[in-house]
Amino acid sequence: MPTSVLWAVDLFGRVYTLSTAGQYWELCRDTQLEFKRVSAATQCCWGIACDNQVYLYMCASDVSIRCREEAYENQRWNPMGGFCEKLLPSDRWAWSDVSGLQHRPLDGVALPSPHWEWESDWYVDENFGGEPTEKGGWTYAIDFPATYTRDKKWNSCVRRRKWIRYRRYKSRDAWAKIPSKDDVKDLPDPFNDLSVGGWEITEEPVGRLSVWAVSLQGKVWYREDVSHPNPEGSSWSLVDTPGEAVQISCGPHDLLWVTLWEGQALVREGINRNNPKGSSWSVVEPPGSENGIMHVSAGVSVVWAVTKDRKVWFRRGVNSHNPGGTSWIEMVGEMTMVNVGLNDQVWGIGAEERAVYFRQGVTPSELSGKTWKAIVAGRESDRSHTGSSSSLLSAGCFFGDEVKGNSESAPSDTDTTSEAERSGPEHSAPQEPLDSSRDHKDNSALGPETEGTAECILENTCPDVEGKEAAQASVTSEHPNLASAPAELPWTNIDLKEPRKVPSHSAAGFAETVGLSSLGLFPLGLDEPFGADDHPLWAWVSGGGCAVEAGSALKWFTVQSGLSPSVQTLSLSISPAQTAAWRKQIFQQLTERTKRELENFRHYEQAVEQSVWVKTGTLQWWCDWKPHKWVDVRVALEQFTGHDGARDSILFVYYIVHEEKKYFHVFLNEVTVLVPVLNEAKHSFALYTAERTRQRWPVRLAAATEQDMNDWLALLSLSCCESRKIHGRPSPQAIWSVTCKGDIFVSEPSSDLEAQDHLLPCDQMFWRQMGGHLRMVEANSRGVVWGIGYDHTAWVYTGGYGGGCFQGLASSTSNIYTQSDVKSICIYENQRWNPVTGYTSRGLPTDRYMWSDATGLQECTKASTKPPSLQWTWVSDWYVDFSVPGGTDQEGWQYASDFPASYHGYKTMKDFVRRRCWARKCKLVTNGPWLEVAPIALGDVSIIPESPESTDGDGRSHNIALWAVSDKGDVLCRLGVSELNPVGSSWLHIGTDQPFASVSIGACYQVWAVARDGSAFYRGSVSPSQPAGDCWYHIPSPPKQRLVQVSVGQTSVYALDENGNLWYRAGVTPSYPQGSSWEHVSNNVRKVSVGPLDQVWVIANKVQGTHGLSRGTVCRRTGVQPREPKGQGWDYGIGGGWDHISIRANATRASRNVSQEQKVPGPVSC
Repeated sequence: MPTSVLWAVDLFGRVYTLSTAGQYWELCRDTQLEFKRVSAATQCCWGIACDNQVYLYMCASDVSIRCREEAYENQRWNPMGGFCEKLLPSDRWAWSDVSGLQHRPLDGVALPSPHWEWESDWYVDENFGGEPTEKGGWTYAIDFPATYTRDKKWNSCVRRRKWIRYRRYKSRDAWAKIPSKDDVKDLPDPFNDLSVGGWEITEEPVGRLSVWAVSLQGKVWYREDVSHPNPEGSSWSLVDTPGEAVQISCGPHDLLWVTLWEGQALVREGINRNNPKGSSWSVVEPPGSENGIMHVSAGVSVVWAVTKDRKVWFRRGVNSHNPGGTSWIEMVGEMTMVNVGLNDQVWGIGAEERAVYFRQGVTPSELSGKTWKAIVAGRESDRSHTGSSSSLLSAGCFFGDEVKGNSESAPSDTDTTSEAERSGPEHSAPQEPLDSSRDHKDNSALGPETEGTAECILENTCPDVEGKEAAQASVTSEHPNLASAPAELPWTNIDLKEPRKVPSHSAAGFAETVGLSSLGLFPLGLDEPFGADDHPLWAWVSGGGCAVEAGSALKWFTVQSGLSPSVQTLSLSISPAQTAAWRKQIFQQLTERTKRELENFRHYEQAVEQSVWVKTGTLQWWCDWKPHKWVDVRVALEQFTGHDGARDSILFVYYIVHEEKKYFHVFLNEVTVLVPVLNEAKHSFALYTAERTRQRWPVRLAAATEQDMNDWLALLSLSCCESRKIHGRPSPQAIWSVTCKGDIFVSEPSSDLEAQDHLLPCDQMFWRQMGGHLRMVEANSRGVVWGIGYDHTAWVYTGGYGGGCFQGLASSTSNIYTQSDVKSICIYENQRWNPVTGYTSRGLPTDRYMWSDATGLQECTKASTKPPSLQWTWVSDWYVDFSVPGGTDQEGWQYASDFPASYHGYKTMKDFVRRRCWARKCKLVTNGPWLEVAPIALGDVSIIPESPESTDGDGRSHNIALWAVSDKGDVLCRLGVSELNPVGSSWLHIGTDQPFASVSIGACYQVWAVARDGSAFYRGSVSPSQPAGDCWYHIPSPPKQRLVQVSVGQTSVYALDENGNLWYRAGVTPSYPQGSSWEHVSNNVRKVSVGPLDQVWVIANKVQGTHGLSRGTVCRRTGVQPREPKGQGWDYGIGGGWDHISIRANATRASRNVSQEQKVPGPVSC
């Protein structure tokens, strides 16, 4: 899981952050300001300083925030002087916006605030609809406004061109004051509270935030136009309220709660994508009439509150359809404030000791959690102070020398401390102080949130709580007799209570203790508000940017002791690269020693036991002939070991047809691939051989349970690998592929795979499955492999094998990690226009289903649509997808003249049908040899292909070039990628004029890319010393085609358009790397991959087999030679159902004699 941070403000106005991977509070770099409170999101934090002004803290990122400013230069043709700026009185401005209604001269476009800077000067955009324009960038039309073309015609009376200038947000990792463009008379009065949320409102554009604030006069304000490209927003707008507000809280979705002076709460209703400010207010009464609500915090589906008597309350029944909830439940503890963060996790600040608490045990099924646990992390400045641990223990609620009793509570989900750490200091929940003079037998009334027994006395004071939870105390050496009788500790999982009208229990009988906050020992006028040995006192906490999931390993709850800072620094100074090099050296020495020791025993005959091993079971087999159904069969896997120690296996399948017993068998050394066939009905898998691959006719078997299928898959896969003597991780030259289901397969290339004389057929390649789930994978011959999931998360290969359903001997014991993926399932709602009722769900008899898939051929309703397989689970409700190609109206509808046709997002007189896309997200959790690369989501990635010659000598020391395209279309270059550090170090952002879709880097550092509008670009001057290059060159696309993908090998450049046509770039030379023209190679192509030897592999869309049509087949281009780079034909391999292939790691050349090498010229030199 990527690291995120928790934000907090101490009593002296200093802002700190605590990472989920760390255990020290780090002070914000900008320490000149003092803040009252902050509200955090994932990449930013808003705050109110002591001057009552609003500030924004944008976290630094490898991708800069860029915004494009546009201005249009308009001209009209004059018979006397041609095109000029003299326009008609009814014409638009000579310099205007795209509509022509607003005057926009170049010198009149200013930066919105001092926190922006210009990236470059104004320049003309010479790209029009994916095609380069003539020199000057002019587009022509008959009149204003009209349809513009890039070609000048005889009736072109007007023309215009677009000027572009980019501005960059420069205030990163610093507090930036939010400017205001409002009139001085309309400016809001000073603010006293602020909340950020709304980034996950259903169907909301990605990157938009909702920023709400409350002024000192009790008014509620909303910040307009806050988004990722415009982090500051534009202006404040007033939202009327039925009372005076004092505090506000906005959840990540559509929950907005406000606290009133009278103690009531307001809930905002009607918040949605088109109206983020909502429409109306509803009032929620406080839990009791005596004490009103003082503080409230909203999450995704929860609301927590603190009343004026410091009691904590949980609101039950809160959701998007009922934002006000149903009733209040009192929780144990006394807090000054609470905050709900990501995943509905909860933090709070104790009422007396001012410590930060985390609510443990919060899950989707148990939103109220189980117990409060204090965060005992020290400050960054405390690392050099040896007394920090002891000072923390004496800060009022930290106890030591815990004594374990007979009954101990089970650890919570997020409590990852070891037994050794549990015996050390622990910070308990807010509780009542015990009377030290009371008999220790009364300690059996301890509350449910104490961990272990608590036969102890207080060192200092604890947070005030009712008698429901008593405090733990430490057994000291002065009172050894108190530890003689262990106490029984009754406890429950959830510490919640229904509201009571009975007055709270008086604590008069308890001994009075003095809290640290009441000592008044704060030295004034010093640089440090509290010393290294003082307990930090907190005033505010915000978890809006802190992602904590169940089972997360947090280091917040233990104090590191016994390890000096120098030892910690020494252990951290050993890099993973040095560790890997050391291990490789040890492994090499052990291998050489083993060879020396075995040399004296080579003349002995090996003692090999000849054995036969059989596994039997019951499966189902799909009968491909009549009756075409699943048939119960018995299977037997027979494995035998030969005289030479080699293992081979045979799979027997026994079935009954017409009361006649029959069987067939499959030699596992002939099996080419085992593919899981995931669907909602069966746990099935397919078994291919070379012959069945050619026929597109696999053996399909199904198991009764998922575990049975996984066991058979793992066993059969292991037997196939043993028959072919394939063990361990894939080689660096392996060929990687991904199916349309996200399964990952790898094949070891042989030297005959790319041979010209004796070509190894593709259908004889053996593919074995790797654990994990990806949408695409990219490999390099030096062992660097990256992948991208369906949710655009980037993953890097760790060097292991197996995972997923492959356990035991079929999987490595290390380098296997948990991996998750999220994808959207889409269905379409179709309607036809009726002259009487308008658009209705009743269509013509010849129409498609009114609820269907994208093609309209298959009926898909919300109720009948299931996740792709049993491994997937729904994680959201159905929502309208507004991001479909072609655009939509405000309700998500797309219009067309008929089914099927070209859809657009606006209604015309000729549109008789319409549709809208409904999407629902599902999630899969598995494991495999993959580690997540955070924090930027990617859409495409390319690693430089390298031939064996390029890695000789010191080739291992130089970095590996890796380029990528983010899900937002930004082009990125990864720095620091090497064999020992495949994840790299940081991203370098490459500026572009438009969003990109695909990128590829060749063996000679030729970088080609495809924009989302289908145009091609070449990046000039890319080299190891200049990894980012200097500029983009616009390459014309094939005529009337929009490119979607590009792949570059040693010298060859191939591109794929949206219609499945494969194009080759001719005329590419070292002196002219852009090439001269596009040449058509083939159609029916879905994906293309060009390797370091200029070999061309594709995923074919449709391939006809003996028994049916196969979609998604691996194919290799045959006859590819230096003199004929386009090749001659296709060799069909495994399929269908394949979606991606990467041949870019295969640099294995076929062995050729000297005469052949002299006859065939080599590739063009870089």
